[in-house]
Amino acid sequence: MGDAACAGNARPWSRFVALGDSFTAGIGDPEPRSPGGFRGWADRVAEELSEGNRDFGYANLAVSGLVIRQILEQQLGPAIELKPDLVTLSAGGNDLVFHRSDLDRLAASLDDAVGLLTATGATIVLFTGPDGGGTPLFGHIRGRVAVFNENLRTIAARHDAVIADLWTLRQLTDPQMWDPDRLHFSPMGHHTIAAMVLDALSVSHSLQPLQPKPLPSGSWRENRAGDLVWFTNHLLPWAINQIRPGADGVPRTAKRPEPGPVAVSPSTGTAPLVQPRSVG
Repeated sequence: MGDAACAGNARPWSRFVALGDSFTAGIGDPEPRSPGGFRGWADRVAEELSEGNRDFGYANLAVSGLVIRQILEQQLGPAIELKPDLVTLSAGGNDLVFHRSDLDRLAASLDDAVGLLTATGATIVLFTGPDGGGTPLFGHIRGRVAVFNENLRTIAARHDAVIADLWTLRQLTDPQMWDPDRLHFSPMGHHTIAAMVLDALSVSHSLQPLQPKPLPSGSWRENRAGDLVWFTNHLLPWAINQIRPGADGVPRTAKRPEPGPVAVSPSTGTAPLVQPRSVG
């Protein structure tokens, strides 16, 4: 773990930049008052880190639907130019789910990118993939995700990066942690992941664990019918969108291209708003 992450409750960071795809853009956690219409774990982390720091800036360069190569080509350079002292990089989900990408090549490209980010002196946070062995979509790629995760752990050790370990976050095995599309996390899932990231950074925070209510058990026929509805209404349109980007209406531009403060809505005092500002 990097020196900055060991600083504990001091919250030493003043400029946080998030890189990634739909996971980091917050898809599955709708909030009309947030840029792009989604909140997500990264916004929640920024809200906590900004407490008591009026100079805190947060940028989110994530764009839904990107593979690792696209994330690094489009976001790595702009992220470095923003001079962050905290960077989160989550990439690979689309490579693993929708492409038969070579795992060693993916690791090599990530290794080079993390090396460039580490050279800036920033604290780097990397994400393992979740353990979806109990789901119809992720179960068949569980072994590939496990290998990808081991490569990530090696990269993190080499560059003294922090691991945000979705694989060992067992709460994510609850269906209520996931959006109905079973591809993205629900608001509860994003909340749980945000708390885990803050814990990985050794930062005290106000995010309390959320306990999903037990779901009623359905019959085999009901479960199979639910799988068919999910395939028709969610997986098939998502797969088509990988060929025809933008068909699902999800934003395809960076969520917050410039660092800005995290504010609280004066109307309710509860729903955080993000207000991008120019850095000159």
